[in-house]
Amino acid sequence: TGAEVAAMCLLKTIMAPRPFLAVLIILPMCVCFAPPGPPPLLKLASRGISLRGNAPQVGRRTRSTPAMVGDFGDTPADILKWTQQREKEKKEAAGDMTTTLYGEWDSPISSNDITKGSVGLGAPKFDGEDLYWVEGRATEGGRQVIVKKDASGDVTDMTPAAFNVRTRVHEYGGGAWTVKQGVIYFTNFADQRLYAQFAFPGAEPIPLTPPDRGLRFADFAVDSARERLVCVVEEHKEGAKEPQNYLASVKFAGETDGVFPEVQKLAEGADFYSSPRLSSDGTRVAWLQWEHPNMPWDSTLLNVASVGEDGALGEVTQVAGGPAESVTSPLFDALGELYFVSDRSGWYNVYRAGSDGKDATCLLSMEAEFSGPMWGLGHQSFNLLPDGTLLCGISIPGELGGSLNVLDPLTGALTPVLPSYSNFGGMSVCDKGVAIVRGGFDTPMELVTVPLDQLTAEKPAADVVKLSTSFQVKSLYLSKPRPIKFDTPSGYAWMYFYPPKNAKANPPPGTLPPLLVKSHGGPTAGASTQLNLGIQYWTSRGYAVADVDYTGSTGYGRAYRDGLKGTWGVRDVEDCCEAARYLADQGLVDPEMLAIEGGSAGGYTTLACLAFQDRFKAGASFYGIGDLETLAKDTHKFESRYLDSLVGRYPEDKAIYKERSPINFVEQFTCPIIFFQGEEDKVVPLNQAQDMHSAVKNKGVLTSLVVYPGEAHGFRKDVNIRQSLDGRLFFFNTVFGLKAKMPDDLDEIILDNFDPLLKAEPRSFIFVDGYELEIGRESEIVHQVGYSDPGNSAYFPEERPDRPSGGAETVDKPEELSDFVEWL
Repeated sequence: TGAEVAAMCLLKTIMAPRPFLAVLIILPMCVCFAPPGPPPLLKLASRGISLRGNAPQVGRRTRSTPAMVGDFGDTPADILKWTQQREKEKKEAAGDMTTTLYGEWDSPISSNDITKGSVGLGAPKFDGEDLYWVEGRATEGGRQVIVKKDASGDVTDMTPAAFNVRTRVHEYGGGAWTVKQGVIYFTNFADQRLYAQFAFPGAEPIPLTPPDRGLRFADFAVDSARERLVCVVEEHKEGAKEPQNYLASVKFAGETDGVFPEVQKLAEGADFYSSPRLSSDGTRVAWLQWEHPNMPWDSTLLNVASVGEDGALGEVTQVAGGPAESVTSPLFDALGELYFVSDRSGWYNVYRAGSDGKDATCLLSMEAEFSGPMWGLGHQSFNLLPDGTLLCGISIPGELGGSLNVLDPLTGALTPVLPSYSNFGGMSVCDKGVAIVRGGFDTPMELVTVPLDQLTAEKPAADVVKLSTSFQVKSLYLSKPRPIKFDTPSGYAWMYFYPPKNAKANPPPGTLPPLLVKSHGGPTAGASTQLNLGIQYWTSRGYAVADVDYTGSTGYGRAYRDGLKGTWGVRDVEDCCEAARYLADQGLVDPEMLAIEGGSAGGYTTLACLAFQDRFKAGASFYGIGDLETLAKDTHKFESRYLDSLVGRYPEDKAIYKERSPINFVEQFTCPIIFFQGEEDKVVPLNQAQDMHSAVKNKGVLTSLVVYPGEAHGFRKDVNIRQSLDGRLFFFNTVFGLKAKMPDDLDEIILDNFDPLLKAEPRSFIFVDGYELEIGRESEIVHQVGYSDPGNSAYFPEERPDRPSGGAETVDKPEELSDFVEWL
């Protein structure tokens, strides 16, 4: 059309000194100049894609000398020939096409590969010879499904499609089901009612508790002799300051003539309860309890009581625990002896209670961890084998992953189990064998069964029951983590370093990879070396990854765990920044391309690093904490006093909360940040992300906020998991001037304050057909910054002296379009 020809001729004339730039503008214009309305002129540029990045490059921000368009002529066909010659010259200059910038490598691992067909595997349980386990299915919105493999080998989903096996006790849940004598007992997520279901296909769950009572159930022990469940109950009452937690029993009977049996309280008065465990004869019960402001890794009590024939509890005896002792995983053996894990020595080791219920004996004293922190209910870090030995996982600082061992309680001898694997999840024991969830840094998690007589063999005959993913990646693309202990101004810290790895990619000589620092949640948690395709996604694209176990992390003893007390927002920030500095000083990463990301508490550390330090160039926070005061005043019961030890008592130490809250220091944010948030998050409410994003946006910093309806604290739907991962790569690559593109089947990431041009480069601003274009003279990037109705005579460039960063291109302005075309 006349408009297209006019625009092409105009731009060729204006851009004669930069012919390649003219082509970059002309070709999209021919497609995009069409009524009605103002379509985006350059969709790629609006999504943060550097047009210069779509051609092969030898090094970062380099390009060959272009041929002059005048050598070919002025017609559109001549211009097309020129572009073909230009691409040929670029390819010749680039040489080996396998030489690709770090961060732009083609990876065999996509976000779809990570979620497609992948399931979370957990909580294996034997009932006779039948094996049950839970699968968390991202493709079903994170639904938790109980699956059964019977003695004949048939595998069947037990949970009907309308049900989701998940409890909201403590909000983090855990311990949502159990099975005994062919009956499954579980909590359904939607209504939080307790159900019983016969374990055969097609059986409908039967409610054991009434609706709309505000009761939540978890951590079950089956008391067959009294036809009831013993469990943890969390009761929510309207108008109450906080929910009430207690131990209770629920009868198997269910509804009779519209009436449900009452939930009977067994123990109450403490702020929290967990881990009710019955002795094999049902005459005793052990449990854990603790009080505000402690978390279960700070201080817990292990109590034991007799159980009367009527089900009531007798006198309570405290077996272990105290103000500076954390106890987990109580378990009776067949003879009625009680075992548990305690950190009284400074390390989580296994103990056996004395005959009087006290005077416990440590089975094996090691500077190693036999348990992790009890974030979820149903926690059991070891199990008992039929011969009286213990099957337990052990983590030793500085070693890659952990190990599974058989511990002899009489001699303290350890015998390795499955030595070729380094990560272990749940386990269960029957008379013939064990079921174990296992994996490694290069092996996906899988559920296996091992015969008892093969358990300690060098190469045991393990039967794979279920893989966590059907997606397989060759080891040539998998980066092996390396544990590193590094010095910090306050002492030392740990990290797992993953270098970039891709069998088909070679970086340009003399270049270094971008670094992604991962700050784990909790903060009382730890990094895992289990194969994480979410990490390999980055390393196979040319990023290095540092998974930091900052001060306060678990797996390094109580002293290291307690090192964060009173210093959250200080020591963790220091450690993450020092990890990046250490790797840059070692020449392992590019100091100008350092990014950090974290979720929940890790999101807080990420935001604090960006607000209070200047080490990083970009950050991503998913459901991260921006305002410590809001968290102290507006979170769930389980964590409502967590900050007392991490920061200080509120409101007495209000000044500390203010000075460590990133939202109060938005003027100190100088690098781009992207936020991902669940709309229904009760742990970190949505308003925190909204307030942070708004503050950063108003400051003019590149940012984005992505909100997921129906998601809570952590993302369970596969499409949201995918977009949050691809979105972070898109965002970081945009910041670092690398190729950036969202997959076609995902929603775009909308960027606020987006400027795709290089910093401080000369810029031109022109109007063409109503489109206001910003042009980088060095980067050759074209960016649409505005649109207004052009009327009938707008085919000309316009001076913009008001633009401080750019010059202007000028030509005479004819009054009519026909005059303008004739003039050209």
